[in-house]
Amino acid sequence: MGRTQTKSKRTRSSGTAKNPPSIPELFQKAQSLIDRCDYDLATLFLHRILEQSPSNPDAKEMLGVVLIETGQLDSAKETFLSLLPPNPDAPVPPPPSAHLYLAQLSDDDPHRALQHYQAAVDILSAQLKGKERAVDSTREDESSIKANIVRALVGMVEIWMDPSYDLCFDPEAEKNCEKLLELAHQTDPDNAEALQALASVRLSQERSDDAREIVGRAWTLWKDLDQDDPRYPPIPTRLSLVKLCLELSLYTPALQILQTVMLSDDQEVEAWYLEGWCFFLMSEQARETKSTLDDLTWEELGRSARDCLDTCQMLHLGQAHPDQPLLDHANELIQKLEAMGIQPSPEDDTVGVNPDVWEDVVDSDDGGSDVEMS
Repeated sequence: MGRTQTKSKRTRSSGTAKNPPSIPELFQKAQSLIDRCDYDLATLFLHRILEQSPSNPDAKEMLGVVLIETGQLDSAKETFLSLLPPNPDAPVPPPPSAHLYLAQLSDDDPHRALQHYQAAVDILSAQLKGKERAVDSTREDESSIKANIVRALVGMVEIWMDPSYDLCFDPEAEKNCEKLLELAHQTDPDNAEALQALASVRLSQERSDDAREIVGRAWTLWKDLDQDDPRYPPIPTRLSLVKLCLELSLYTPALQILQTVMLSDDQEVEAWYLEGWCFFLMSEQARETKSTLDDLTWEELGRSARDCLDTCQMLHLGQAHPDQPLLDHANELIQKLEAMGIQPSPEDDTVGVNPDVWEDVVDSDDGGSDVEMS
């Protein structure tokens, strides 16, 4: 009996011995943790990768993203800078994504941000030429590179247009924006982000009719695509298009686009805010003209605005959302609705917009100040 027991122990001991996880396995685990927003544990796995491969660029980039998500922006900058010359361990060529992240992290220095964006464009353009010459390159590879080039060019346009920077008042600002947008159009003629940036420039030039036509083209590019289509724009791009629609009083298209965002993420704070603002503007228009809008009275539209803004307020506080100006404006709109006698819907009603009101608005062919966007 004693020998049998010894053998059993030896068998169990050998059976539990495992090889340490490989770097690909550690990457897979880290990515799954990031997807679940478990950044602390993801960081541990990324550090394990860097212990085995200290110069691993993918691990450094992923770590930089985690540091951004956890608000450690200075550490994120240092991590991305370690991927660029003159760091002796920087890969050759450096990853363009490092420049793109650093551009976004350089909001206190617009000139440095422009330099990072331009460096990313240069690297990506060289990659694109290589893909065009390569026999085995795929359309997906080229599309991804083109999209990143356009994203960098649009980022540069936004810096030149930002009134918080002195660059906005540079005599060459408008010309530079036009050049960047032309390059973006040449790179990817059907890119929604490029069209939205062009519409924003036309708005700043007080060319509203041109802006309205361009917004319509941008919306048409993807409105009939499935959400899992790679050409379907991410939520931030869709929200930017909503803002353009609101500036142009295109309320029905704005609500239609917001509906796609809600289907993707009904906890998106900015979507609830923009929806509330849209209904508020519609309510103001109906009240001023003493008429209905899409067969809805100004009070009904105001109540929908109030419900959306209350939801925005609740989600903002619950998520500890960092955008304080957004919350301040939402509170300001709520106060205005209070002054007009608009109270929240009864508690037993569905939180947010009444579904019947939503359908009446988005299905209407007569959108008040709207234009046909199909």
